[in-house]
Amino acid sequence: MKNKDCVFCKIINKKIPSYIIFEDKLVIAFLDIQPINNGHVLIIPKNHYALISDVDDTVAARMFNVAQKINAAIRKSNIKAEGLNFWLADGEAAFQTVFHAHLHCIPRFRDDGFKLLFPDGFHNPPTQEQLSSVATDIKKHL
Repeated sequence: MKNKDCVFCKIINKKIPSYIIFEDKLVIAFLDIQPINNGHVLIIPKNHYALISDVDDTVAARMFNVAQKINAAIRKSNIKAEGLNFWLADGEAAFQTVFHAHLHCIPRFRDDGFKLLFPDGFHNPPTQEQLSSVATDIKKHL
């Protein structure tokens, strides 16, 4: 299943150029055209799913398996990488801009300029009762 208006589906269908790093029957991985750092790769399912919760378990597992292999390849390459982030933006509030589930594999190094900013109150952890309530709520929907 593809979405004719989705830029990632167009990449899968070879309608627009890309720099493919890996491809099999379930997923495709290619260089991000607006990378955080050199070597920034996107791993996506070949079928169109807007959110990761829509992705079949086998395909989601394959995305992370391929990300692990790409991580190892980047570490062996000449790409500057003191570490790597896997980042998956799932939904507009999480900064997803292309609504085709995708996993970023981002090479990182000290002072590369990419930052995570924590909200006010981050250093004031919830109570045990609050944690228990949240855990219970999530578990009942699994």
